[in-house]
Amino acid sequence: MSDADRKSNPGTPAAAGALSATGTPRAAEPDDADDQVFKALANGTRRRMLDVLKQSPRTTGDLCAQFPDLDRTTVLQHLRVLERAELVIGRKVGRERHLTLAPVPIKRIHDRWIGEYARAAVSLLDDLTRE
Repeated sequence: MSDADRKSNPGTPAAAGALSATGTPRAAEPDDADDQVFKALANGTRRRMLDVLKQSPRTTGDLCAQFPDLDRTTVLQHLRVLERAELVIGRKVGRERHLTLAPVPIKRIHDRWIGEYARAAVSLLDDLTRE
């Protein structure tokens, strides 16, 4: 993440100061967490990475191999954004790092945004059919 991204996104730990007035770590606001998810999903490469992980969990090396047009450093930078948004979970197994898609943030976005709009659209269609 660039310095400009950190400054423009106060929800990131580096920009937020990450400590409350009492010196304890601050919990991310729900909107901050959603902002992280939207930012992560705004990039086509990161969406393709999630598509790969949706098929099956991968090691970091396997994920990098799926993107031969990108160098390893670039893939890892994108991966860090996905992990900050909690869309990907990484765990060490020996010398390897296994990556898994974490669907809960996407479900949260769906429930908050898409689900409400879908219910409203169905209601409008129902009203039209009754007229």
